[in-house]
Amino acid sequence: MNTRTKKILALLKKDYPKVKCALNHKNPHELLIATILSAQCTDERVNIVTEKLFKKYKTIKDFAKANLKEFEKEVYSTGFYKNKAKNIIATCNILQKKYEGKVPKDFDELLHLPGVARKTANCVMGNAFNVPSGVVVDTHVSRITQRLGLTKNSDPVKIEKDLMEELPKNEWIMFSHRLIWHGRKICDARKPKCEICSLKKLCPTYKKLN
Repeated sequence: MNTRTKKILALLKKDYPKVKCALNHKNPHELLIATILSAQCTDERVNIVTEKLFKKYKTIKDFAKANLKEFEKEVYSTGFYKNKAKNIIATCNILQKKYEGKVPKDFDELLHLPGVARKTANCVMGNAFNVPSGVVVDTHVSRITQRLGLTKNSDPVKIEKDLMEELPKNEWIMFSHRLIWHGRKICDARKPKCEICSLKKLCPTYKKLN
């Protein structure tokens, strides 16, 4: 890890000392479902939907037995609702039959579940089981790491590879949380608040614009 990255990490820790996953959940299966729903959708919208969803469906078995058409309506506002509904019900059926109604604590096993790619698997491993399997790369992480010059790639898988090589493994989980909060509060996609950003002196994008 180079000196600039160390400084970026230190400033993020100072600005966001106590951050957590932005998706509301009480257990591994709720996090898994919320993360599947979060694809192409804001965390805020997902939290609104899951507040009702998790009251109705309390267990993996409940989700596995859900009526598809009814479930589609319940997750409609998260977008891509047909695929998400189908994948969540299918995943919960697999969890029920193959894993005794539990979410597997294994990255590769998670990747085999319908609707689960690297971002979702990393999110569950890191936040449900505190295992740094990789770096969660969402739209905030993608945007900010490119702006900070931590990666030259735009593909999430390649960005994750760059970050895993650059960051110590014990920073992988919290680094994503801090960047997500930084993206929400400061480094907005359209109107970044560069003038009040603690990272501006370390940011090549800011230097180009000023």
